[in-house]
Amino acid sequence: MIEIAARSATSRGRRRVRVLAPGACLALVVAALATVAGHLEPMLGAPVAAVLLGAAVSTAWPRARARRYAAGLRATGSTVLQAAVVLLGAQVSAVQVLHTGAQTMPVMLGTLAACLVGAYVLGRALGVDGDLRTLIGVGTAICGATAIAATVPVLRPSASRVAYALTTVFLLNIVAVVTFPPLGHLLGLSQHAFGVFAGTAVNDTSSVVAAAATYGRQATDTAVVVKLTRALMIIPVTLGLALVLRQRGRGDGDARPAVWAMVPWFLLGFLALATVNSVCPLPGALRSALATAAMLLITWALSAIGLSTDLGALRRAGVRPLLLGGALWLVVSTFSLGLQAAFLGLH
Repeated sequence: MIEIAARSATSRGRRRVRVLAPGACLALVVAALATVAGHLEPMLGAPVAAVLLGAAVSTAWPRARARRYAAGLRATGSTVLQAAVVLLGAQVSAVQVLHTGAQTMPVMLGTLAACLVGAYVLGRALGVDGDLRTLIGVGTAICGATAIAATVPVLRPSASRVAYALTTVFLLNIVAVVTFPPLGHLLGLSQHAFGVFAGTAVNDTSSVVAAAATYGRQATDTAVVVKLTRALMIIPVTLGLALVLRQRGRGDGDARPAVWAMVPWFLLGFLALATVNSVCPLPGALRSALATAAMLLITWALSAIGLSTDLGALRRAGVRPLLLGGALWLVVSTFSLGLQAAFLGLH
């Protein structure tokens, strides 16, 4: 009996591999090309290159969205993405949060609140649908592609909405990298002030580093610490989103679950790894390896999301989501400078 059960399980496993392998392998090939593109153009970054390249392949070769590949692309875009979020926990710790000090918290929390409220109010005014305005809001408020990646397993939006949100955030990152350093010099911002500004108002880590490095070494060090601390906001925002969706009936089933059942497993893993890193700091080499692994997994997952994208749906979405992203970027930048002037000083 046991032998029969084992054979049945093995057979099911093999069938599952055969179903998932084509899409997963196709996404892996695109991810490899995106990684090369990210190294050649660091300001672009591999994750954004992955979704753009995947979308381009999907447009030029619609068969990439066919049934043969669909299951593997769905699995890669969800499970692999969740595993990557867990590994990102190794990059933050309570020590870093304390190091930034209570003095930077008003700026981070103020910009976060302003952006999320702005996403809701401005998004509704512009007629942007709920999932898309949430993705753009979270990506702009917290940490770009990483925050969007963490939100996807909870929100479960369509691939086209994820691609549009990532593209919007990427375009605004480019604008920030080009305009922030001259703006900082024009305003006479100190190295520390510019680091806080870049860390709170620029989204993806690569773009934060690119903008701050142009300004100076101290600005870069400050910006990276603020950026990593800001990434912790993924946890309460995503948990809050999960609770709201559950109350609105977008969860599974009608029964009221235990509180622990509402917590996505990947966020528990993220928090557990961050706690370990706080109590017993991980060796630098291990943290670097985990960061690299997380980036590779995110790139792989976003390749799958890009390959699942129908650009026709993006065109039908119109320019309003991009206008929302631009408006939120201005809100975050203005609040960052304003709150710094009120609580910290800019010079």
